[in-house]
Amino acid sequence: MRVLISAGEASGDLYAAAVVRALRARHPEAEFFGCAGPRMQEAGVRPTIDMRSIAVVGLVEVVRHIPRILGQFRRLVRAIPKEHPEIAILTDAPDFNLRLARHLRRLNVPVAYLIAPQAWAWRQGRTRVMRPTLNRLLCIFPFERDFFEARGIPTTYIGHPLARIVKPALTRSEFCAKFGIPVESRILAVLPGSRHGVVERHLPILLDVIRKIRQHHAVTPILALPPGFGADAASFRERIRLESIQVTEGFTWDVLAQAELALTALGTVTVEAALLGVPMVTFYRVNALSWILGRWLVKAPQFCMANLLAGRRIVPELVQSEMTSERIAAEAMDLLDDSAKRAAMRDRLAEVANGLRSDRDPMEIAADWIERLWLETEKYGKRASNESLAGRRE
Repeated sequence: MRVLISAGEASGDLYAAAVVRALRARHPEAEFFGCAGPRMQEAGVRPTIDMRSIAVVGLVEVVRHIPRILGQFRRLVRAIPKEHPEIAILTDAPDFNLRLARHLRRLNVPVAYLIAPQAWAWRQGRTRVMRPTLNRLLCIFPFERDFFEARGIPTTYIGHPLARIVKPALTRSEFCAKFGIPVESRILAVLPGSRHGVVERHLPILLDVIRKIRQHHAVTPILALPPGFGADAASFRERIRLESIQVTEGFTWDVLAQAELALTALGTVTVEAALLGVPMVTFYRVNALSWILGRWLVKAPQFCMANLLAGRRIVPELVQSEMTSERIAAEAMDLLDDSAKRAAMRDRLAEVANGLRSDRDPMEIAADWIERLWLETEKYGKRASNESLAGRRE
C-alpha cells in the first residue's frame, strides 16, 4: 500500500497520524508520503512538503502567502507520478486539499477525505467540487452526514476521534512538579491558536487580559502551544517572560485538564476543552476585510463548536470587535468568581462530550473505509490508475 496523505493544520496532523498508525498495524509494509506535520512525521510519513508551509488562516491573510502555497502545491503534485500512490487520504485544509482532490481524480487515484470541510457553515459551493472528486467523506460530527448525503456526497459518520484520545498524560502532582508550579495553584490555560499568524494576532490582547485578571485573582497562566510550534524565538519568549507566564509545547491536554478556566481560540481546542470538562471563554479575530467578506458567507448561528453541538450558547464566544481584553477579562472573572457557574458549564459540556463518543475507535472505522477503497482499486482500478500515472510521467 502506497498512500498520499495530506493535512493542513495541527488537528488534522493529529487525526492523520492516528489513521497512519491504524493502517500500519494492518499493513506494516505500507508507505506514506505527502504534506505532513510533526505528528505525521513521527508516525512515519515522509514529508514531500511540510504542513506548516501551507498553514494560513483568513480570506485576506492568505493572499500574500499564495505564491509560497502554490509552490508547495506544485511540488506535491510533481511528486505524485514518481511516488505512484494507490490511494489518497486528505485531511482538512479544503482550499488546498480539494484542489489536490481534483488533480487526483484526473489520475484515477481514489480519495478518502477525513474531517469534512465546514460547508454547512459557509461556502456551500464546495460541495459541487466534493461530489465528483471524493470517493468517501469521513465526518466527525453527527449532523454532517445528513448535510453531505443530501448533496450527493458518499459520507460516513465515524464519531469524533478526540472523544477517545483526549486525556492528560500527567497527574496533578506530576504536572506541577514538571513545570515548577505549586499544587494549589489556580491554573489559567491560555490557548491562542495553533498557527503563528493567529497566535501573533491574539497574543497582545491575551497578555492584557492576563494583567487585568491578575489584579483581582491569583492565577497561574500557562500558554499552551501545539507540538512543533517553535516558541523558542527570542522575541516571542521575551514577551512571555516579562509577564511571568509559563510556556508549553505539546502539553495542551495536560494544561487543560489541570486548569480551573481556559481562554481558548475558536477551533478544535474548544472540543478538547469540552471533552475534558473545562469551563472556557472563547475568542477569535481575523483581518477586518476577511471578517467583512466572511460574514456574507457564514451561515452557522454560532462559531464555537461546543455551542453548535449543544444547539445553544453554553460558553461565551467573543469574535472580532467583541474580542477585547475588557470583554474577555470580564467573562473570565465572572466564572472565576462563581463556582456554581463553572459547575453548570461543566455539566453542559459533559452533555456535548457524551454526544461525540462512539462504541468503536473512529480511526479504526476510518481505516476500514480507506482499506476498502484501496482493495477496490487493487481489484478493479489498478490498471486504469497505472495507465493515468504513467501517462502523466511521460
